[in-house]
Amino acid sequence: MVRIMTAADYDQVYALWKTIKGFAMRSLDDSREGVERFLKRNPQTSVVAIEDGKIVGAILCGHDGRRGCLYHVCVEPGYRRRGIGKAMVVFCMNALRKEQINKVSLIAFAQNDIGNAFWHHVGWMQREDLNYYDFVLNSENIEAFNK
Repeated sequence: MVRIMTAADYDQVYALWKTIKGFAMRSLDDSREGVERFLKRNPQTSVVAIEDGKIVGAILCGHDGRRGCLYHVCVEPGYRRRGIGKAMVVFCMNALRKEQINKVSLIAFAQNDIGNAFWHHVGWMQREDLNYYDFVLNSENIEAFNK
């Protein structure tokens, strides 16, 4: 079952994120306050997947009024290859369509072989015609990768 993510889901979602090898989290953006701020701005578009009475998948999904973006797409390893990731992506796409968003993007780390294979499998296209840039506004927002 998939449903809209709420702030009450934070503890389970954060615990899930911590189990995903190679997953990157930021100290401020992925804190309880950071996720609550994101969900307040995007109350209908993020999703969790529930199996066996627990959260086994999650996507932070939002938009700026023009383009949607998926963040932190993950499924617990023992629940993969069962259609959960695809069901969550479809949920997000439908939520974005309701908000009249016509294009969606995401970022997958180059070394994320499992994630990249998934995105290719479900029909997303890898862009090779642009460069992606970041500018850090808050150096206290430290990014760390799960080992």
